Amino acid sequence: MYNINEELKDKISYLNEVLIDKYKDVLSMDKISFKEFIQEKIGPIIKLEKLTKEELANCAEKGGILGVDGSNNRMGGAYPHFVEIYQGLAKSTLHKDKPIYKTDFYTPLYSEKEELPLENERQGEESIRKYKLSAIEVEAALGGIREFNPYAIIMDGSLIRYDIECFDKWMELRKECEEKGIILIGVIKDIKTSIIGEALKEDKSLDIKECFYDRELLYGLLEYGEMIAIYDKVAKKSKEGFTSLFMRSSQAPTVIGMDILDSQKNHLEEMARLVLTITPKDSRGVPMWIDIVDSEVKIPDKMIRGLLESYLDRNILEMFFISERDKRTL
Repeated sequence: MYNINEELKDKISYLNEVLIDKYKDVLSMDKISFKEFIQEKIGPIIKLEKLTKEELANCAEKGGILGVDGSNNRMGGAYPHFVEIYQGLAKSTLHKDKPIYKTDFYTPLYSEKEELPLENERQGEESIRKYKLSAIEVEAALGGIREFNPYAIIMDGSLIRYDIECFDKWMELRKECEEKGIILIGVIKDIKTSIIGEALKEDKSLDIKECFYDRELLYGLLEYGEMIAIYDKVAKKSKEGFTSLFMRSSQAPTVIGMDILDSQKNHLEEMARLVLTITPKDSRGVPMWIDIVDSEVKIPDKMIRGLLESYLDRNILEMFFISERDKRTL
């Protein structure tokens, strides 16, 4: 048994009271009235039906679905003595035995442009790491397009991330999808927006002073299979060229988000129905194909250590990438 400090117990109890007090007004809102508010201010609530067998067969005939995800892992100690490995995977529902992997690496000890001396501080390090992970996912998607010509692509996460983190590569993917008529969507497992919260705060008839997140406001509100097609005028992503929705894709009380290119918004409901169809009803709400891709793209600690031990000189490995903590387990 853990020996839990009494002060820590008191702190957790205090946190519980603070959160209950903060959310009491929102949590006590009438469900029907709240849904009416959402339909007026945020977007229509639509009841979805799963795709029929004929519609699924038609999707397969047109090229099937390409699931895309990325993963990263690192080995080493404190800055700059670490190396991070990135892996992207595109996997077709019709060609399961032909995965397309893309990889990259980053370490502050090596600059591809050889512009920054080693003594420089970590300026832009986080943006470099985000770029590399986003870029290999886009490269994997492009590889999948050229190999399989799918009907639709499901990216794991919001599409706006690619627009922000690897704009040039993202525009290449967007252009290719639009030219070839390939529907491109992003599924967001953990939404972080506050679109509804801001609308509640701005409504003068309500006495809500704090801004709440959409994840908590929508918890248990939507019925299984319901979606909110977010008005472009309130969606923050519309300026970057996306149309978005929230939906409850499983019996779990949480909702997920979905982005689609604004040029393909006429496929919004169709893609929502697709996501609903390929998401197990008793799951956490993530499309099964994305879960499969996610599990296959992960880079376990043993994998990265094995790679470095196999292909790096032992002196280089120990000098740069094995921390004092890791040496205790050698």
